[in-house]
Amino acid sequence: MEKRHWVLLISVLSCLLLVLLSTALSGESAAAAIPNGRAGTITAGTADGSEMWGYVAVRPKANVFWWYYKSPETVSSSAKPWPTVLWLQGGPGGSGVGRGNFQEVGMLDTNLNPRNFTWLSKADLIFVGDTEAVADAIELLKALAGDIPMLPSSPLFLVGESYGGKHAAMIGVSVVKSINAGELNITLGGVVIGDGWISPGDFALSYPWSLSAVSRLDDNAVGKAIGMAVKVKQLMEVEQFTAAYRAWVDLLDLISIKSGGVNIENFMIDNNMGQLKSDLAERHLSSGSNNNLQASSSSSNTIDGIMNGIIKKKLKIIPEDLVWQSASLKVDELLSLGVNVTIYNGQVNKKYSYCLRIYSLDIICSTIGAEAWVRKLKWSGLHDFLIMPRSPLHFCHPYYLTNAFVRSYKNLNFYWVLGAGHMVPVDQPCTALHIIGSVTQSPADI
Repeated sequence: MEKRHWVLLISVLSCLLLVLLSTALSGESAAAAIPNGRAGTITAGTADGSEMWGYVAVRPKANVFWWYYKSPETVSSSAKPWPTVLWLQGGPGGSGVGRGNFQEVGMLDTNLNPRNFTWLSKADLIFVGDTEAVADAIELLKALAGDIPMLPSSPLFLVGESYGGKHAAMIGVSVVKSINAGELNITLGGVVIGDGWISPGDFALSYPWSLSAVSRLDDNAVGKAIGMAVKVKQLMEVEQFTAAYRAWVDLLDLISIKSGGVNIENFMIDNNMGQLKSDLAERHLSSGSNNNLQASSSSSNTIDGIMNGIIKKKLKIIPEDLVWQSASLKVDELLSLGVNVTIYNGQVNKKYSYCLRIYSLDIICSTIGAEAWVRKLKWSGLHDFLIMPRSPLHFCHPYYLTNAFVRSYKNLNFYWVLGAGHMVPVDQPCTALHIIGSVTQSPADI
């Protein structure tokens, strides 16, 4: 079996494992841990209230873990309340508690040192485990509105990366309906879709052209890839999703072989593997310490090792037998409901900015594919949005360089982030931080 097939098999198995792991703590035992707690919940945290974490029983024998960080920079007013970001990881089945927190936007990086561009400087942060069912996410939010004192008065922004972007859009629609029905006591500030896996058919069609533009596929390979991509899109349109997935895997295999193993999350950082990065992939960590968290200096660690070691000891409520492992277009409906929607995509490196409209560093959820599904939105403001000029943004030093472009109209915003691949907060942390500050209208930006 080829390496790619093993990776995809492991990814699928990891998603199934996450579902099984989420049932490891029963609702009855969780309630018993808190004498005065609500049924089906368990909550712990630091003495100063800067961090809280816990489980919520979202349905019988199914629990979701969450971890809340209160920003040390909090300033607020009645006119501009301090925002909260709920991070939704991709996968599907990925856990933001590990990857989103330590690898992308949380307080500490994977060396357990303070992150220079943590999003905590703009908002409070909530990371959650696997919440693939929208109904589970709503039950989680209902519980968090009671567990986190600031949440009901803080505008909540759902930020989803990759497949998490698709999930964020679906949850956002359900949140609005729950709020309107009086079932959920929060304020939805907006939905942010980062390199979101929204329209697989459009993304598949973009692969041949994106890779041809940077000479990673020749004419013969492009022709074959286009035919396979068209098959993916056709199968998606008739809702033959299993067959579409198999056709998509075949397309990725062809690309891997013909491109010399291009990295489809960022073709500028080739790894000669050409594989979708699994959430089970080992992330080697060096030593460091912060907030009583100490990584071993005698040997390298993986993010799995940290989550199952020092982080589990810090949190205290994780069952000993539980092992941490990372594993429909609702956008038009969000826009029609008046929800602020922001899309950001990684884009070509600055030095190739003359080709900005031709290709992006991210192949798997390419900007070309994102632009394609945006053009299909059934939203009354779409025409006016598409004819709006883009504005260059100069957030980060040196300020004469363009960091990103943005186009905005009413409640839709699209950011093109230069020099970023599939994980924008990792590739361009300064730009990503300024974007989230602008989107959330953080008082920290005053």
